[in-house]
Amino acid sequence: MTIIFALLLAGAAFCAVMMGLYDWRERIIPDVYLFPFLLIGLIIVAFFPWFFDTGTAAIAALVGYLLSLGMGWAFKKKSPEAIGLGDVKLLAAGGIWLGITGLAIALIASCVLGGVWGLWKKQKFIPFAPFFFIGMIIAIISMLIF
Repeated sequence: MTIIFALLLAGAAFCAVMMGLYDWRERIIPDVYLFPFLLIGLIIVAFFPWFFDTGTAAIAALVGYLLSLGMGWAFKKKSPEAIGLGDVKLLAAGGIWLGITGLAIALIASCVLGGVWGLWKKQKFIPFAPFFFIGMIIAIISMLIF
């Protein structure tokens, strides 16, 4: 079982790196990497010891999805391309992996890091996925520590 768990984590890490690279270069998060990332998260939460149960993961996915849709709708008038649907689906996947508390930690960390990077580079558009994955790592480390 440990080998299967490690292979699943390696697959999820590969998908995360690919999504981060695509978002950095092309400003798009391809579903070909996003859906396996989401599915691997569901498999891990359902069949392996994780930080929380499947029900919590489902609720957190819904919260992430609705939260990002709400943010996209709120910023649509200022910038129609503020939040893409890939970002919305990514937050749902993040909710599966992190739960509500971890998702909040990852969102705060990713927004701060992305905002600082955007101000430093004077960028109008900031790729969200790379900073969200850094935020996910911070959230997982904080859940392991506390």
